[in-house]
Amino acid sequence: MSQVPILQDFVTVAKVDEIPPGTGRTVDVKGVWIALFNVDGTFYAVDNACPHAGGPLGEGHLTGDMIECPWHGWSFSVRTGERRGNSNITVACCPVRIEGDCVQIALPPGFI
Repeated sequence: MSQVPILQDFVTVAKVDEIPPGTGRTVDVKGVWIALFNVDGTFYAVDNACPHAGGPLGEGHLTGDMIECPWHGWSFSVRTGERRGNSNITVACCPVRIEGDCVQIALPPGFI
């Protein structure tokens, strides 16, 4: 018996041109704050809350694909969610897609 894939509900959160390469912002996806970043034209989304002390990753400094938390400097890859120097600590990543000129994010199952 084959499994039925879980359909994800994507939510439009921004227009592509609103987030230039090398920048990010915090967006609301179904009541959850998500940090959205544009890395050289590819969009990535991670949980906005840093696991160290809950700092707002969407307000951090983006260098390449690494976001640095503005509160205590912990850095995470927006591609994988892994913390620099300790891959055992991660932030959740969310699926992102582009539909026309819209950026859409879906929350992973069990995220809410």
